[in-house]
Amino acid sequence: MNDSARIMEQMNDRSREVFRRVVEGYLSTGDPVGSRTLTRAMSEKVSAATIRNVMQDLEYLGLLDSPHVSAGRVPTQQGLRMFVDGLLEVRDLDAQDRERIDATVDGSDADIGVLMDKVGAALSGATQVASLVLAPKHEAAIRHVEFVQLAPDRALVVLVFADGQVENRVFTPPPGQTPSSMREAANFLNALAGGRTVGELRQAIEREIATRRQEIDTLARDLVESGMAIWENEGESTERLIVRGRANLLEAGTQAADLERIRTLFDDLERKRDIAEFLELTDEGEGVRIFIGSENKLFSLSGSSLVVSPYMNADRKIVGAVGVIGPTRLNYGRIVPIVDYTAQLVGRMISDRS
Repeated sequence: MNDSARIMEQMNDRSREVFRRVVEGYLSTGDPVGSRTLTRAMSEKVSAATIRNVMQDLEYLGLLDSPHVSAGRVPTQQGLRMFVDGLLEVRDLDAQDRERIDATVDGSDADIGVLMDKVGAALSGATQVASLVLAPKHEAAIRHVEFVQLAPDRALVVLVFADGQVENRVFTPPPGQTPSSMREAANFLNALAGGRTVGELRQAIEREIATRRQEIDTLARDLVESGMAIWENEGESTERLIVRGRANLLEAGTQAADLERIRTLFDDLERKRDIAEFLELTDEGEGVRIFIGSENKLFSLSGSSLVVSPYMNADRKIVGAVGVIGPTRLNYGRIVPIVDYTAQLVGRMISDRS
């Protein structure tokens, strides 16, 4: 039994109700909730003094905090965690939210990037915070690889996939490349590429270079390594994580401290940090997960919450994730079903395409 469950068991019905109403009031308004407000809302008639005593006990347990000199309380990070785990009532998806997402994401786009961009726009529009969509890697097998010299400091790596899709990216090649080293690098890759995905090819390259290092020209080897690095890592960070709705965060934060936190979050999103870890957050199984404050290791913003869910392909393999990020004062009961529905919708569209 974790600490939250243990504390919840120790609380009586009155303490639970006071705690729940403080958290719900804070999530609704963003303001501290005072004892006089609660006397009008409680299911049993109790005095403001009694409620103040209960709130002090909850503060002692680390569940509530007093942000100002006033008697109002707000939930702590621990309190929010306990509320989400034990008291949160997740609503059914609102019909209007469902229609809005369905209308925006109709699945007719041939380009997966355009589709995922629409998913992000629909998600941020429905939740009114920033959305994060991790697009799937291209899982088709590679048919052909080519390097093209554009200038002394610019080259193109081109991948032709078995499903007919062609992708290319510009990168800075190691110095001293020649037409001969480019041909050797392409021949080396094409000998390994047959039937492999990008990720599988990367592993095969590492094995082959380790065992045949003396046989492969140094220039060609460097070109292979830098070309595939731009494909799998740098390209991934600029292409796979789609962020939409940042302006919603500015509307949500009005105080100076809020705006400073939002600026920090913007910086993190601009750098699109730790994308692989974003997907790893979801690898403990299906369903929506909620990360509150410092539980969210992806971003340096401690005053944020991340609500995220994976989506799967036709083989039931997790290939991406969708989620929203915003202040800890999120309407979790409404947002959780929206994220869950969007993840399932994306999973079905990805499966249909394959």
